[in-house]
Amino acid sequence: MRTDLAHELTLRHATDSEADLTTLVELYDGAARWMAERGIEQWKPGGKDAAHFRARMEQGEVWLASRDEVAVGAWELWWEDIAAWGVREPVAGYVHRLMTARDAAPGTGRALLAAAERRIADRGRALSRLDCVSSNPRLRAYYESAGYTVAGELTDKVAADGSTYGVTLLEKRLG
Repeated sequence: MRTDLAHELTLRHATDSEADLTTLVELYDGAARWMAERGIEQWKPGGKDAAHFRARMEQGEVWLASRDEVAVGAWELWWEDIAAWGVREPVAGYVHRLMTARDAAPGTGRALLAAAERRIADRGRALSRLDCVSSNPRLRAYYESAGYTVAGELTDKVAADGSTYGVTLLEKRLG
């Protein structure tokens, strides 16, 4: 009988310690390399550094997940996302950079997403929102299979380097 993976994970706020920042950058770079190896044009190795994650901690929340004291994933949780969603009533939390270690157990990503949703609900917000690059239908299908529905398309989201790209906006009503 399979154990519920969520109960095997230890979740905590990441800190701006060198160890946590290094772990976050390594998780990001590992996911970016995996994408590049599969021809998915989305994240780029070296695309997010310690300063990025430190800033996210100051403006929102960054979470780390571990299993048996080994980091297996992380995510950012924002309380607004004006760049993608515009100015909105404070009814949602916004999940960004959901990352899993390449050797994490199957289902880890879904367990992390569920943990982010619980955190959003605990803050009294009714919706979990996220966006994914429009050119990645596999990722969109992943989120849809987790109960997210398409809420719109943004064809000209501005990247840090000033370039633009399209994203699909997805949301899930939380019970």
